[in-house]
Amino acid sequence: MNIKDKIISNNIEFKNRVVMPPMATAKADDKGHITNEILNYYEEKTSCKLFSAVIVEHSYVDERGKAHNNQTSTSDDSDIEGMRSLAKVIKDNNSLAVLQISHAGSAAKKDVTGMDPVAPSAILNPASKSTDMPVELNKSQIKDLKDKFIDAAERAKEAGFDGVELHSAHAYLLDQFLSPLTNKREDEYGGNIYGRIKLHLDIIKGIRVKLGEDFPIFLRMGAGDFMEGGLSKEDSVIAAMEFEKAGVNVLDISGGMCFYTIKDTRPGYFDVISKPIFEAVNIPVILTGGVKKGTDVMDILDRNVCDLVGIGRSVFKESDWMNRELKGLIKE
Repeated sequence: MNIKDKIISNNIEFKNRVVMPPMATAKADDKGHITNEILNYYEEKTSCKLFSAVIVEHSYVDERGKAHNNQTSTSDDSDIEGMRSLAKVIKDNNSLAVLQISHAGSAAKKDVTGMDPVAPSAILNPASKSTDMPVELNKSQIKDLKDKFIDAAERAKEAGFDGVELHSAHAYLLDQFLSPLTNKREDEYGGNIYGRIKLHLDIIKGIRVKLGEDFPIFLRMGAGDFMEGGLSKEDSVIAAMEFEKAGVNVLDISGGMCFYTIKDTRPGYFDVISKPIFEAVNIPVILTGGVKKGTDVMDILDRNVCDLVGIGRSVFKESDWMNRELKGLIKE
């Protein structure tokens, strides 16, 4: 697998095997609107023109799901204008622009939102010791949240984004439904893996109905919790296959209740959970984590554990990293 190879899959084309994964900047204004600071940040990080796709940091679909102060929003039509400017910056730098949409669930804090957090079950978020006890969602509230995700995807498309990514990792709401550690429901949204992904499937199908078959849907999946009693590899593979059947075009593999790091620090450390998914699905798989050198990207691709590699913290720390480490490998 060569870093320069294109991937053409259904309705999406990646010009090479490198993507910029979502990383929160906390640079929005107090209403979640895009600021010049955000536009300048993405201009700086993408001006190398080397990323095949840029997945923009998580944007809340509902104020009650706001994860932190100065997080970006796609919860209201007033967000579209700023998002349009952001999508343009990325696309002008020759990358696909994908917007990650999210709800923090029990990871939201009352002192940020002014509201009690909500979750599949009334269980403290295992990824954070400081969160408030969430209120268990009723079925009507779950259906309302489904609609909020669909509406956010519609706003992203209207703003000119090339796709959306559903955030079901890092102990946020959709991940809380996915994980048996946080989903103890006894109705159709809980129980076995099929129940625990019902909300995901409803959102995916709803986006397909509203935006058509050609609008790309990515899904960032917390494919392992790395905690006793957490999501099993078997269930993560079943979930991945069901997401593909429902219409997801790209799977972006990361951690669940362990957030985005584990004790293993080698490049591509989540390959233990990405490999079985990569082998089970027929859509592109992204793997992010631990990349410090350009050769790390080639090493990960050579392991046959993913199709695309995300480069996050290295670029976050050093804007010229891509030019220094990968320009010679990607461009002739």
